[in-house]
Amino acid sequence: MSAGTRSEKPAGRFRRLLDRLSSSEEELQSAELQQDAQDAGCTRICDCDDRQIVKVTGTLRHVTLRPRAGVPALEAELFDGSAALDVVWLGRRSIAGIEPGRKLIASGRVSLSHGRRVLFNPKYELRPLGQE
Repeated sequence: MSAGTRSEKPAGRFRRLLDRLSSSEEELQSAELQQDAQDAGCTRICDCDDRQIVKVTGTLRHVTLRPRAGVPALEAELFDGSAALDVVWLGRRSIAGIEPGRKLIASGRVSLSHGRRVLFNPKYELRPLGQE
C-alpha cells in the first residue's frame, strides 16, 4: 500500500483521544451540552424558529433582573452548545435555583425579540446538581 492511499487520520479511540486533547475547554463543554440536549430529546437552540413550540436544555450563563414595561422580569441566558436564547419570567424578581451555571430544561413558544430567541414564562425543570 502506498503512502498516498493511506488514510491521513488515525481511526477509532486514538483519533477521539487526539481530538479531545487538541480541543479547547469551551469546545468540549459545547459538545457535551449538545449531547445532553440530544439525550433529553430536546431541540437544539440554533434550530429553533420564531413561534415554534420547543423543549430545550442547556446551562444558564447569565441571570439578571431587568424590568420590562415597569414590571419586574428575571432574565437568564440559556446556552446549549449550539446557540443561546433568553429565558424570561415576567413578574418575578427571583426564582430559587435559577442561577448561573445551573442546567435546566425549558419548554414553551419561542419568539424573536431584537434578533434574539426568547422564551417567555416557560415551563422548566431544574437538573439535579450532581449532574453538573
